Amino acid sequence: MKSLKFKALILAVVILAASCKKSSDTDPIVDPNAKQTLTLQNGAVISGVYKNTILNVPEGNFTLKGYVYFEDGSEINIAAGATIKSDVSDKGALIIERGAKINAIGTAAKPVVFTSGKAVGQRNPGDWGGIIILGKAKTNRSTEPIIEGGVGKNFGGTVDNDNSGTLKYVRIEFAGIASQPNSEINGLTLGGVGSGTTIEYVQVAYGNDDAFEIFGGTVNAKYLVAYGTADDDFDFDFGYTGRIQFGVTLRDPSVVDPGDAGNGIECDNDGTGTNATPATRPVLSNFTFVGPNVDNTASKNHNYANRFRRASNFVLNNSVLIGWMKGGLSLESDATYNSLVGTTTTSEFKNNLLHANASSYRIGSVTVAGATADAVKTKAEGSATVTLAAAADAKLTDPFNLASPNLLPAAGSPALTGAAFAGDLTNTFFTSTTYRGAFSTTNWMAGWTNFNFTKGANGY
Repeated sequence: MKSLKFKALILAVVILAASCKKSSDTDPIVDPNAKQTLTLQNGAVISGVYKNTILNVPEGNFTLKGYVYFEDGSEINIAAGATIKSDVSDKGALIIERGAKINAIGTAAKPVVFTSGKAVGQRNPGDWGGIIILGKAKTNRSTEPIIEGGVGKNFGGTVDNDNSGTLKYVRIEFAGIASQPNSEINGLTLGGVGSGTTIEYVQVAYGNDDAFEIFGGTVNAKYLVAYGTADDDFDFDFGYTGRIQFGVTLRDPSVVDPGDAGNGIECDNDGTGTNATPATRPVLSNFTFVGPNVDNTASKNHNYANRFRRASNFVLNNSVLIGWMKGGLSLESDATYNSLVGTTTTSEFKNNLLHANASSYRIGSVTVAGATADAVKTKAEGSATVTLAAAADAKLTDPFNLASPNLLPAAGSPALTGAAFAGDLTNTFFTSTTYRGAFSTTNWMAGWTNFNFTKGANGY
């Protein structure tokens, strides 16, 4: 009996203690929407949709399977030396949505590489999608547009200093698939990306569409390389107003889109040439545009070094343009022509070296009274641009060597001098140089880029 009374007393004490327990002592409530951090193991597959997730990708080898989305608030951090290959059957694409970030930060010795999942000798342009980064900076669209490529995601906004992360020492190889006609995924697509984003030392090689396509936004970039692109090396649209310095385009004569025409730059205000604002106006300096420099059946669709059209504006100064098939500088709308040659003077083409195998200067779809290609030439040469008689007159060391290009100016090259930095180029973003083109005596492409692509019967 005493035993039962003692047990009852103990139970009463336990119940009383529980009833007096402080709220601070209760079990924590787990938030199902809380951000999680995941670190992949070497050999892992990256797939699906990442929500409220920080994904760390260390040095090693990984597979990108299908369209992979990082939603608002998520982040992917990719370490130096990581290689991400697309799944062969389920072609991958990496989509960084508005409010998400990508930090792919390699080094010259250990770049981050995105490439085909096929074996060497079997790889081809279009083996996978590419990288799409979407931000909140302004475009000239009246509503938030959906990025091309079939991914179904909006871009743009009002945050011009938006930060989508960092790409540094990154290679993107064999990308560029089309989900539908005129809706392709490029090597690197930037939609409404803001100036808080860092993009430096990025090579896009053997892309099946454009190498770099920028839709609106204010993102700035340095040290970009487009190599063996099928379509355009740099494509600007929808009110892009950022700055780029030190860019390279190097064309492979045997690679070009048979249904389009490949250009060093293609630039539009929008698809129909409206006067929507902000007007597309990239500010560019120190580019080296190297065309195929041959005239054969395989290269017929290689087009112009620069194609500014559809009411676009531009600044392109201190650059070298050689070896292009059909033209060097092409102006292809009344508004674009007037912005350089006419009275609006919102465009600049100054202190350049220019040669093309056909017409160094041309116009197309221009109805302005008295407009001629010679007037474009006069304007350019009056702004310290030199029209070269031959590509060799630029005296670059070995520009047409696809396997081992040397774009540095040789002794006596006119590219060693003649640059000037005034107006838009006084912005602190730009590094003032005395030389024209992307290089002086230092090859900043050394170590991290790849030009070792040999075409075989089945691919590279």
